[in-house]
Amino acid sequence: MDNKLPKILNIETIAKTRIFEVQQVDLRFSNGEERIYERLAPHHRSSVMVLPIHQNQLIFVKEYAVGPERYELTFPKGIVDQGEQPIESANRELQEEIGFCAKKITPLRSLYSGPSHMYGLMHVFVAEDLYPSSLEGDEPEPLEIIYYPLDKIDELLADPTFAEARNLSALFLLKDFLKARA
Repeated sequence: MDNKLPKILNIETIAKTRIFEVQQVDLRFSNGEERIYERLAPHHRSSVMVLPIHQNQLIFVKEYAVGPERYELTFPKGIVDQGEQPIESANRELQEEIGFCAKKITPLRSLYSGPSHMYGLMHVFVAEDLYPSSLEGDEPEPLEIIYYPLDKIDELLADPTFAEARNLSALFLLKDFLKARA
């Protein structure tokens, strides 16, 4: 099916906060149908998520997630700063969040989260050959660092409390990565 992109008739900011800008986007599809969509303004800044492996264990952080209003087990992640390449951001986030730097960082894949309503491009990396190195981060409280055995990934994937989609996607990508190099 050869879909022609809808024509954007109008874009208007309908709400703005300190962090978010919500836009109304008026669209006309190739069949003449018109619809109004809402989205977070696309600032086209990507982010990174890093799956650190140290001594046959994954390193996670436990940090507060305001969406579900609970602490979540997650991988180090953050925004790619102006002038940074994603791989540089990955190593910076490791140092800020878990106190390690990586000699080897391998890109797994880039993913969009919530593309119906925002830009949300995230670059996923595996970090290996870690060594101690710290940078000050911007977290409001110290992050709890959790080590998880690599050979128990399937248990984590089956755990209903480990439910953040980006983390689950990253773990499936990691399984394939590890299987390919075995």
